Amino acid sequence: MMELVENKKEYWEFIRNLRNHPDVKTGFVFQDYISEEQQKAYMSKYGDCFYICLVDEKPAGYVGVIDKDIRLCTDPDFQGMGVGKYMINQLMSLHPNAFAKVKIDNIASIKLFEKCGFKKSFYILEKK
Repeated sequence: MMELVENKKEYWEFIRNLRNHPDVKTGFVFQDYISEEQQKAYMSKYGDCFYICLVDEKPAGYVGVIDKDIRLCTDPDFQGMGVGKYMINQLMSLHPNAFAKVKIDNIASIKLFEKCGFKKSFYILEKK
Protein backbone atom coordinates (compact mmCIF):
# COMPACT_ATOMS: atom_id res chain seq x y z
CA MET A 1 0.00 0.00 0.00
CA MET A 2 1.30 3.47 -0.93
CA GLU A 3 0.54 6.64 0.93
CA LEU A 4 1.89 10.17 0.90
CA VAL A 5 2.50 11.63 4.36
CA GLU A 6 3.72 14.99 5.57
CA ASN A 7 7.44 15.27 6.18
CA LYS A 8 8.54 15.09 9.83
CA LYS A 9 11.94 15.34 11.50
CA GLU A 10 12.12 11.56 11.60
CA TYR A 11 12.37 11.54 7.77
CA TRP A 12 15.04 14.24 7.38
CA GLU A 13 17.90 11.75 7.45
CA PHE A 14 16.09 9.48 4.96
CA ILE A 15 15.83 12.43 2.56
CA ARG A 16 19.51 13.36 3.07
CA ASN A 17 20.73 9.80 2.53
CA LEU A 18 18.59 9.41 -0.56
CA ARG A 19 19.74 12.77 -1.94
CA ASN A 20 23.37 11.68 -1.41
CA HIS A 21 22.81 8.18 -2.88
CA PRO A 22 25.19 7.63 -5.84
CA ASP A 23 22.48 5.97 -7.96
CA VAL A 24 20.23 9.05 -7.87
CA LYS A 25 22.63 11.92 -7.25
CA THR A 26 23.50 12.41 -10.93
CA GLY A 27 19.87 13.25 -11.69
CA PHE A 28 20.04 16.44 -9.66
CA VAL A 29 21.32 19.79 -10.91
CA PHE A 30 23.35 20.33 -7.74
CA GLN A 31 25.31 17.23 -6.83
CA ASP A 32 27.28 18.38 -3.80
CA TYR A 33 27.38 16.11 -0.76
CA ILE A 34 24.82 17.21 1.84
CA SER A 35 26.05 17.10 5.43
CA GLU A 36 23.82 16.53 8.46
CA GLU A 37 24.19 20.22 9.40
CA GLN A 38 23.25 21.38 5.90
CA GLN A 39 20.24 19.06 5.87
CA LYS A 40 19.06 20.27 9.27
CA ALA A 41 19.26 23.91 8.15
CA TYR A 42 17.51 23.18 4.84
CA MET A 43 14.76 21.10 6.43
CA SER A 44 14.25 23.67 9.19
CA LYS A 45 13.45 26.16 6.44
CA TYR A 46 11.73 23.97 3.81
CA GLY A 47 10.78 20.72 5.58
CA ASP A 48 7.07 21.51 5.50
CA CYS A 49 7.25 21.72 1.68
CA PHE A 50 8.02 17.99 1.40
CA TYR A 51 6.05 14.77 1.59
CA ILE A 52 7.26 11.20 2.06
CA CYS A 53 5.89 8.26 0.10
CA LEU A 54 5.48 5.19 2.26
CA VAL A 55 5.17 1.74 0.72
CA ASP A 56 3.95 -0.74 3.29
CA GLU A 57 4.93 1.85 5.93
CA LYS A 58 8.55 2.09 4.65
CA PRO A 59 9.92 5.34 3.18
CA ALA A 60 10.24 4.86 -0.57
CA GLY A 61 10.79 8.40 -1.82
CA TYR A 62 10.08 12.05 -1.31
CA VAL A 63 8.40 14.81 -3.24
CA GLY A 64 8.09 18.49 -2.53
CA VAL A 65 7.38 21.89 -3.99
CA ILE A 66 9.43 25.02 -3.37
CA ASP A 67 8.37 28.15 -5.27
CA LYS A 68 6.17 25.91 -7.48
CA ASP A 69 9.26 23.83 -8.46
CA ILE A 70 8.86 20.08 -7.85
CA ARG A 71 11.59 18.18 -6.00
CA LEU A 72 11.34 14.40 -6.41
CA CYS A 73 13.39 11.32 -5.65
CA THR A 74 12.55 7.61 -5.45
CA ASP A 75 14.71 5.19 -3.51
CA PRO A 76 16.43 2.86 -6.04
CA ASP A 77 14.97 -0.15 -4.18
CA PHE A 78 11.48 1.12 -5.07
CA GLN A 79 12.04 2.30 -8.64
CA GLY A 80 9.90 0.71 -11.33
CA MET A 81 7.01 0.15 -8.90
CA GLY A 82 4.98 3.27 -9.71
CA VAL A 83 6.21 5.24 -6.68
CA GLY A 84 7.36 8.27 -8.68
CA LYS A 85 4.13 8.45 -10.65
CA TYR A 86 2.09 8.09 -7.47
CA MET A 87 4.03 10.90 -5.76
CA ILE A 88 3.67 13.26 -8.71
CA ASN A 89 -0.04 12.61 -9.11
CA GLN A 90 -0.70 13.06 -5.39
CA LEU A 91 1.42 16.21 -5.29
CA MET A 92 -0.38 17.74 -8.27
CA SER A 93 -3.72 17.32 -6.51
CA LEU A 94 -2.28 19.46 -3.70
CA HIS A 95 -0.24 21.86 -5.87
CA PRO A 96 -1.90 22.00 -9.32
CA ASN A 97 0.31 24.89 -10.53
CA ALA A 98 3.63 23.19 -9.77
CA PHE A 99 6.15 22.49 -12.55
CA ALA A 100 9.27 20.39 -12.97
CA LYS A 101 12.77 21.44 -13.99
CA VAL A 102 14.55 18.37 -15.28
CA LYS A 103 18.10 17.99 -16.59
CA ILE A 104 17.99 17.27 -20.32
CA ASP A 105 20.04 14.09 -19.84
CA ASN A 106 17.79 12.77 -17.05
CA ILE A 107 15.72 10.67 -19.44
CA ALA A 108 14.05 8.62 -16.68
CA SER A 109 12.67 11.76 -15.00
CA ILE A 110 11.56 13.26 -18.32
CA LYS A 111 9.65 10.07 -19.17
CA LEU A 112 8.11 9.93 -15.69
CA PHE A 113 6.83 13.50 -15.82
CA GLU A 114 5.53 12.97 -19.36
CA LYS A 115 3.61 9.87 -18.17
CA CYS A 116 2.01 12.15 -15.58
CA GLY A 117 0.82 14.57 -18.27
CA PHE A 118 3.66 17.11 -18.23
CA LYS A 119 4.81 18.63 -21.53
CA LYS A 120 8.15 20.20 -22.40
CA SER A 121 7.69 23.94 -22.66
CA PHE A 122 11.19 25.47 -22.80
CA TYR A 123 14.89 24.85 -22.41
CA ILE A 124 17.40 26.71 -20.32
CA LEU A 125 20.77 26.85 -22.03
CA GLU A 126 23.91 27.50 -20.00
CA LYS A 127 27.37 28.31 -21.24
CA LYS A 128 29.92 25.95 -19.71
